[in-house]
Amino acid sequence: MTPNAFVYLFAENSPAAMIQTKILAAYESLAESYNALIDHKPHNAYYDRPNTLSLLPEVNGKQILDAGCGPGKYAEILLAQGAQITGLDMSPKMIALAKERNKSQGQFMVHDLSTPLTMFPDGAFDIVLSPLVLDYLPDWTLTIQEFYRVLQPKGLLVISVQHPFGEYLFNKSEKYFEVEHVYCTWRGFGHPVEVHCYRRSLGDILSPLTSNGFYIDTLLEPRPTAEFESLDPRHFKELNAFPAFMCIRAIKRA
Repeated sequence: MTPNAFVYLFAENSPAAMIQTKILAAYESLAESYNALIDHKPHNAYYDRPNTLSLLPEVNGKQILDAGCGPGKYAEILLAQGAQITGLDMSPKMIALAKERNKSQGQFMVHDLSTPLTMFPDGAFDIVLSPLVLDYLPDWTLTIQEFYRVLQPKGLLVISVQHPFGEYLFNKSEKYFEVEHVYCTWRGFGHPVEVHCYRRSLGDILSPLTSNGFYIDTLLEPRPTAEFESLDPRHFKELNAFPAFMCIRAIKRA
């Protein structure tokens, strides 16, 4: 799959296709520094990751789809616990880093989640994990339908996303109920990178799940772990006052 293979779902040169091109370019640009920092960068290592992982059951022997695997840190943790991991990411550089990080373990391939998962049969996985990924998709419908299809009956979908209320305030939005293209400049990875994504309401986070065969089992508004405080006391205080992310565990209905 070529880096721009996603465009067949979007009209060429459409706003959605152009935004996806910018998202891919951003992650290709920051891939190396992201990988170098991912083990201990506070928002990832001591906020998103421990809270998202807390929603997983015992994973030994489980088939897990790491949908948006980045440089393979989640895969590294879960492989060490005996899981069988298949990782997908739209960034070729991220996939190369995931393979390098995990050596001969796991399977990793370039794939954009706005396109069907045609390489997998129905019921291929026990768990689909998609941390901080779905915010980059303008429409979740096809993606959630595909997650449903590739999960076994009563399989788990575990996601983390930007918190809808925090994003509404951060972006100074005036249209809460609209799915809104937003962007900001990340400065924590060695050089400034403009990162584009989509802000959506709480309803537009939950309804694609409940309308496509899942029920919500757990909704977690995370707190940072103690390790976060020594590395970034300002954000530690802020995140204990108001969440930046939201973690969800959903179960495939029979």
